[in-house]
Amino acid sequence: METGKDFKVEETTDIKKTPKRLAFIKARTRVRVKKEEEEMVMTVPHLVVREIIAFEIMVIILAIISLLFNAPLEWVANPDHTPNPAKAPWYFLGLQELLHYFPPVVGGVILPALVVIALVVIPYFRINLKNDGIWSDHPRTTFIALVTVVGVVSVVLFLYQVYAMLVPTLVLTGLMLAPYFSKRPSLAYLKSRPLSWWIMTWFVTNVVILTIIGTLFRGPGWSWTWPWKEIY
Repeated sequence: METGKDFKVEETTDIKKTPKRLAFIKARTRVRVKKEEEEMVMTVPHLVVREIIAFEIMVIILAIISLLFNAPLEWVANPDHTPNPAKAPWYFLGLQELLHYFPPVVGGVILPALVVIALVVIPYFRINLKNDGIWSDHPRTTFIALVTVVGVVSVVLFLYQVYAMLVPTLVLTGLMLAPYFSKRPSLAYLKSRPLSWWIMTWFVTNVVILTIIGTLFRGPGWSWTWPWKEIY
């Protein structure tokens, strides 16, 4: 073996006369493994810049809305005269709408706790890292699991008459099952959506619908009231 400024390659043979090559590398040379390129970007500036732009757009939109519409403020708070119905802030109206259907312990404690636990646990599940379509792997197993879970949830919602969540649940389930039964090219987008995307879409859809119902369609005694009823 020889070392020096330049590397040297020697060819040797063993008992079976099989040629082998030895490479002698400089002492100052480091062995490096070529790193594969990954589809990743830095948080700064790529993500932060986009968040700042989105924040500025939101501020501009809110400023324009505040110039065109007055804030729906009521009279000064009076403990002797409470409004009917007493509504929570808009970001809690979805939860208040759930209290109309479920018992207080379920709608006010169990369901919010499950949502918080899900937000903490889901990022550690494989579905959060997998970007393949929902039907890409084991479609039959996925179909059975999906129908079972949706069936149980639908029965519970039907028994409690929570049609505000039952209808969007069935609609989204139909959209999920459409690529499973049909191979039309127009369904390629739905077929490519991962399970995590469907779960988040279901959650956001239900929150928006419950908030809209609690804001616009609930009157005295939390009864169903059309938005234009009090105007006319």
